[in-house]
Amino acid sequence: MLKDKEFWLVAGGLSLAFILYWLLGHPLLNEERIVMLLVIVIMSANLIYYTRFAKKGGEIFLREIPGLKAVEEAVGRSTEMGKSVLYVPGIMDMDQVETVAGVIILGHVSKMTSRYETSLNVPVSRSIVMKAARETVREAYTMEGRPDLFQDDMVHYLTDDQFAYAAGVNGIMVREKPAACLYMGKFFAESLILAETGNSIGAIQIAGTASQSQIPFFVTACDYTLIGEEFFAASAYLSQSPELMGGLKGQDMMKAGVTAAIILSLFMRVLFDLGLIKWNIISILTVQ
Repeated sequence: MLKDKEFWLVAGGLSLAFILYWLLGHPLLNEERIVMLLVIVIMSANLIYYTRFAKKGGEIFLREIPGLKAVEEAVGRSTEMGKSVLYVPGIMDMDQVETVAGVIILGHVSKMTSRYETSLNVPVSRSIVMKAARETVREAYTMEGRPDLFQDDMVHYLTDDQFAYAAGVNGIMVREKPAACLYMGKFFAESLILAETGNSIGAIQIAGTASQSQIPFFVTACDYTLIGEEFFAASAYLSQSPELMGGLKGQDMMKAGVTAAIILSLFMRVLFDLGLIKWNIISILTVQ
């Protein structure tokens, strides 16, 4: 962990500069927010370090997520059966982070379908999502050296209306009977309608969403479900990009640090309430 000399040199220099600034009276600095400043600096340094670590070839361990491993299996199954892959990127616009994550995953799925020459069908409910998804698929096919297989109508608009969209997607399922159905994005009440229809045609189904109210329906009706952060981490897993994997590792370390800080703060608060220490940790951590 100490091999990145450039990182530690810069970190040491900045730390020394801050100490000198503090000793000189720290003008323009609000002392009540010093804890927030330190937390932001530590978290930023953590992300930068692990990103650099991954880019330099450092080994990053990521636990296996069955739903992500099954994506290529689902595309392969569609190829063997001579059927299409149906990809549903949710029903919300590009201002939702889940929709953005869904479109990113679509890029990776498109690379697989172009590699295996498998038909891809992406019905969308927003015009901007249609444009973004279409360009994502086009780029994926081009990067795989198969721009000739790309067609604009792979990504097509249905309707903005929630249940009309669900009815349209259900119609596609019943008529075309895709071998794989992937639901990746923001979903509401239509989630169970889509998943049950996909289940009725015998398709392998993989869902991913951060919508807490819809996760139980996907877990019940789909073969694999990416729950919460697994969905957002999918791009790093599928691409194996050092930058994304390093960022993911940095985020995990931040979560571990925050958890440890909460436990330590709770313990110190209990000691303070019992009169064993006179230092109230809450007064330090509270942001005015």
